[in-house]
Amino acid sequence: MSPAPMPAPDFAAATAFAWRTSPDRLDPVAEVNGVDFDLLQGIDRSRDILLTNTLQFARGAAANNALLWGSRGMGKSSLVKAAHAQAVKQGLPLKLVELSRDDLPSVGRLLAHLRAAPEIRFILFCDDLSFDHDDRHYKSLKAILDGGIEGRPSNVILYATSNRRHLMPRDMIENERSTAINPGEAVEEKVSLSDRFGLWLGFHPCSQDDYLKMIRAYCDRYGLTISDEALWAEAIEWQATRGSRSGRVAWQFVTDLAGRQGVAL
Repeated sequence: MSPAPMPAPDFAAATAFAWRTSPDRLDPVAEVNGVDFDLLQGIDRSRDILLTNTLQFARGAAANNALLWGSRGMGKSSLVKAAHAQAVKQGLPLKLVELSRDDLPSVGRLLAHLRAAPEIRFILFCDDLSFDHDDRHYKSLKAILDGGIEGRPSNVILYATSNRRHLMPRDMIENERSTAINPGEAVEEKVSLSDRFGLWLGFHPCSQDDYLKMIRAYCDRYGLTISDEALWAEAIEWQATRGSRSGRVAWQFVTDLAGRQGVAL
């Protein structure tokens, strides 16, 4: 016996939803876990481009699917959520729908529900997207980017984040090229997935100045008191113990500092 059809979603219930399967449903997200737009430091160009694209789309104009790729912890997913929040603040009819990579095969059913609400604009958000050997989920991703016979609904775009520019590991690309009868065609279908995103926004390791600027912005926002000299010394030591600099490492330092000062974030 086939499962009962999913009832029409109540899109007025929230500004963000999480797509679940078994059974199919769109769970409202009462409060999105995000960072304020003006606290996203060191990624100014990507921040401004994605916000412009998001507001264009929310207002009913043309906009591109976007792939945010690059270094871990540099604010890729935070930027998607912050751009959506900016549109919501302006009263625009934009919903954020989180779709996990493992649920990509069900995307056709999800798009049918979103297509049925043409008065609302939807960002499909797929975080940490990548494909490994023998992974066929990429074929489902093409349904979002290309839309098949029906075409992607005009009220839907896709924002995806990935640590990989081409959504697949380099050794997988080289292996397919070396073993295929026609090496060029063997990987073109998978590698070209990233070409189907109109916007490629790269995120790279931040400079020391940007790292310190991130921390200072957080301190000012949450009322944490620390001199510039102490901040510099403690923050540099913190990043040295982590072996990297990023927005995530900056936030972890601020969390530690807030804890020591008895402040709840």
